[in-house]
Amino acid sequence: MVQKRKIRCPQCGFLDTIKKGKRNGYSRYFCKNCGSYFTDRRPHISEKNMFVWFRRWVREKQSISQIAQESGHSERTLKRYFYKVLPTCPTWQIQKREKVNLLVDGTYFTNKVCLLLYRDNNIQMTILYRLAQREGLRDLMEDLQAIKDVGIEVESVTCDGAANILKAVRNVFPEAIIQRCTFHIANEVCLWLTKKPKSEAAKELRELVGYLNKVSTHEEAQLWMRAFVDWKTKFNSFINQKTTDEQSGRWWYTHKTLHQSASHIERAMPNMFCYLFSPKIPKTSNSIESFFGHLKDHLRLHRGLSNKHFKDFIKWYLFLQSNEGKVTKNRGKKI
Repeated sequence: MVQKRKIRCPQCGFLDTIKKGKRNGYSRYFCKNCGSYFTDRRPHISEKNMFVWFRRWVREKQSISQIAQESGHSERTLKRYFYKVLPTCPTWQIQKREKVNLLVDGTYFTNKVCLLLYRDNNIQMTILYRLAQREGLRDLMEDLQAIKDVGIEVESVTCDGAANILKAVRNVFPEAIIQRCTFHIANEVCLWLTKKPKSEAAKELRELVGYLNKVSTHEEAQLWMRAFVDWKTKFNSFINQKTTDEQSGRWWYTHKTLHQSASHIERAMPNMFCYLFSPKIPKTSNSIESFFGHLKDHLRLHRGLSNKHFKDFIKWYLFLQSNEGKVTKNRGKKI
């Protein structure tokens, strides 16, 4: 039996290639390893094959120098192509869904860019995003209204409790359930009380907050809230103790961080255990925080981008993540 000759991919050098018809009379091949197309008479890389390396640069934590060694192209050629493609990211289009449990959060970068992200927790997909200067109320309301105009019904919104996010959700989706991220509540309180608080009240509150993320039933939620009320009653005078400056007459809470922690929990309590009423409601926004972490790891590898290229990189990253790396032929147009 005669063994067929394997055709080596000119892009990655692998032999895992198959025939894909003909083009201009020449046999056409597809590489299973890098996803590029080529012919046995045209070993040079087409623009479509070059996009394979651009996708790796954006999604797979590969630097231009690493891609240059793997592809055989010079760094200068790759940079020229990558910077040419960056401004051509397709326009984002909201995909219609029936009912979603929304995760809303924002993160800041060192160049004063704020990324607002709206993700569907059920399928872990980004619905909408915005690059802004801050988590502004107007921007949040416009984004939520755009989601509503498409016909998406929002069952719940899980967030870190930022005032503008809460106000925007209540204005646009008044019937949506708001779930305060329990991890953010516990983390902020622990930061204010420090690891080794000195007062007895702070020690007991820190211990109580440590059980917050372990609440999984309605009975445990009732016990936790009752324990907090008992703690508040026991140390009420100590929490609200004030210090007055005799000269200016100004006053402040003597135990400021303790008072701040107690007030923070009281404000969040009505929206603290909503996740117990539906298994689809996430109790934390950890998944979106993890997404931000992966994005920042990629950007840290490609530090040195201009402000415009920085924003375009984020757009491409979100697009490729949401579309599973599919290449569109209409780059720069609506999809």
